[in-house]
Order: sequence, then structure tokens, then C-alpha cells
Amino acid sequence: MKDFVKELTWRGMIHQMMPGTEELLNKEQVTAYLGIDPTADSLHIGHLCGVMMLRHFQRCGHKPLALIGGATGMIGDPSGKSQERNLLDEETLRHNVACIRKQLEHFLDFDSDAPNHAELVNNYDWMKDFTFLNFVRDIGKHITVNYMMAKESVQKRLNGEARDGLSFTEFTYQLLQGYDFLYLNEHKNCKLQLGGADQWGNITTGSELIRRMNGNECFALTCPLVTKSDGRKFGKTESGNIWLDRRYTSPYVFYQFWLNVPDEDAKRYIKIFTSLDEEEINSITRDHDTDPGRRVLQKRLAEEVTTMVHSKADLDMAIEASNILFGKSTKESLLKLDEQTLLDVFNGVPQFEVDRSCFQAGIKAASLCTEQAAIFPSKGEMKTLVKGGGVSLNKEKLSVFDQLITADDLLDGKYLLVQQGKKKYFLIIAK
Repeated sequence: MKDFVKELTWRGMIHQMMPGTEELLNKEQVTAYLGIDPTADSLHIGHLCGVMMLRHFQRCGHKPLALIGGATGMIGDPSGKSQERNLLDEETLRHNVACIRKQLEHFLDFDSDAPNHAELVNNYDWMKDFTFLNFVRDIGKHITVNYMMAKESVQKRLNGEARDGLSFTEFTYQLLQGYDFLYLNEHKNCKLQLGGADQWGNITTGSELIRRMNGNECFALTCPLVTKSDGRKFGKTESGNIWLDRRYTSPYVFYQFWLNVPDEDAKRYIKIFTSLDEEEINSITRDHDTDPGRRVLQKRLAEEVTTMVHSKADLDMAIEASNILFGKSTKESLLKLDEQTLLDVFNGVPQFEVDRSCFQAGIKAASLCTEQAAIFPSKGEMKTLVKGGGVSLNKEKLSVFDQLITADDLLDGKYLLVQQGKKKYFLIIAK
């Protein structure tokens, strides 16, 4: 078995660890869990550090439990939040849990007969029949309010960071999460809880509950909260989260996110978000440092993460889509793109809507690009550019400026890509 603590240490993935954790992991196969809040039907890259901890844990020979907070997701965790979240209904939670399970299968081995195969557990299963009276009598009496009030996440919300204070619902969250650890400790022999640095307070409440109720062994290990080199929150862009589900973030946009991270971030991220070993990462980093302009580090990072989250085929399409804008490509390359990827590639270029009837009847390119869409200021100027080979339609040089354009020329039956020179693009959309 590989040394889990040593593995996470060189990757920069350890923030805090209870004394005795490393000794336990080197002594036996350990079961550990990490909680995931099912507030959406997809994970985003902010979840990835925790998921990669589980991945490394399993690869080091230990048994990972991915706990979906079906019950706690109905309440909301105050850690790191400035306001209470919306509560989810049972049907939405069931849907979210099923979708997250499919995504986790890209990272963890759930289906083999190995003794350390991963398991998905849902705390709704053991909380749904717990009455309030039984919970406060059997569990609540073991943890004092003084202990709960001292937690940093609670103090921050009480000391003015929250506009509306802290509700009793959210105040009880750490006790519910603590019970998860107790339940898994007693029913799954789970001795270790993993999480982000902001979860340390909740995790230690669980270990305290175990200590007071059954005295079993229990330990904790957290990873740092990943940030950008400028200190801003990782995974957030102007358009919002970078999701793992292609419905919300296409593989092309996903690939571009990693491709465009700064050098210093790429050096950290390739350790955290890939399974490449230390020797190979050091080699890639040295290669990158000899010629940073080639962006060797970012390319390998983008390739590894896109393949892991999506597939090799999605990676190939993302690279081909990138080449459409930044390298040589053909009409065949355009035809391979699905509609969402096409729109993502040309997001931000000038777009013109043209009545579909123009294409059904057929329209001359010169009229289309000057009268229907103001791409060129005049037919004369367009004619001059065409003669010089400076105009392309769907990546094919336009040889006759008044060539007839029909519905057969539209990509996905809807789009026409006009290119002036090497880098100036326009998208015509048939409505």
C-alpha cells in the first residue's frame, strides 16, 4: 500500500490532521468518509479537491465512503456561508444524489469485488426515521451548547458576517454531521473523516461525539481550500461555476478553463487534480520552465482533468474545437462539433440573426454579408477581400463574392461561420 499521508503531503493537500492519523493509516486498511452536499444535480470543480482525496485514499489501498448529505442537505451547512441556503425537497434530493453518483464513478471504483471498493452512503437513510425528541435525548445531551458555540463557523455567523444571523436549523448542522461520523463508525467501522479546511469544526464535533458515546478510535484529516494565486476563490468565473456536468459546462469550456490558468496555479493544480506521480509532474514542470510560452504544464493539466471528468473523445473534440480558433482547421472540423460546443467556441464573436427564408430561397453571399448581416461595409469592399483570399465561409475560402448560399450550407441547419483574415470571426444564425 502507498503511504496516503506522504502522497497528500507532496501534493500540498493536507491542512490539518489529528495526532495518530498517519500511524493508523500505516497500520491497517482504514475506512474513511467525505461528505458531499447535494444542493445541485452536478458537482463543480470546487468539489474536486475532496473527491481527489477519496481517489488517492482508494489508490493507497484504503476504503472510501462518499457520503451524500440527503438529510443535512435539507438544512444547509453554515461553514463559510454568509446566508442560509434554500432547503431542498425529497424528490429533488433523490435526483441530485443519483446524478452525483454517476459523476463519482469517474473517480472511484464502486463495482469491483476488491475489499476496498468505494461505497455511496446517504445520511437520509439513517436520519429519516429519527424523531426530534429522540435525537435531542440520545445525541444532543452529549454535546454542550458551549462546545457548539465555540466553533469558528458559528462565531463568524454570529459576529456580523450573516445579515440575518444564524437560525437554529443551521446551528444544529454540526450535531447532525457529528452523528454521521458516529453512525458510520459504529456501522461501517469508519475511523477517519476527510473534508475541506472549513469543515474542521464539524468534523471534530463528530470525533468528540464518538469519544463520549462509545470511546472508539476516530481521526480527522482536512485539505486546504484551493484558491487562485491572486487569493480569489477557485472554480468561479464571470459566468459562474465550472461544472462537471456537460449540460452546464461543455467539455470545451471545461478544457479551456484549465488551459488558461496562470503558471503558478498550474504548478499547484496539476498535483491536486491529477493522479500523475511526483516524478512525472516534476519532469513536466521542468519542461514548462524551460519555455513557458509553450504552456506544457497547462496543456497536460487540461488533458488529464478533462479525460478524467469526461472522456478521451471529449478531450479530442475540445482540442479540435480549440484549433478552430487558434490553429489550422477545416470544414470537417466544424461539422464534428455539437451545437453547444460551436456556440461556446464562438462565444463573444459578433452574431447576426437572419430570417431562415433567405436561405431556403437561396441568397448571394455579398447580399447576406452586407445587407442581411452588417459584416462588411459594402459589396465592393467584400469583393476586394474575396479576390485576395481573405474571406471564408465555414472554414472554406470564398472564391466568388456573389456565391449562392442555401440552407444546405448551414451548420446544424442553423449557423454560418464567416471569417475575415485569420482571426476575425462572425456568426450568422438562421432564425
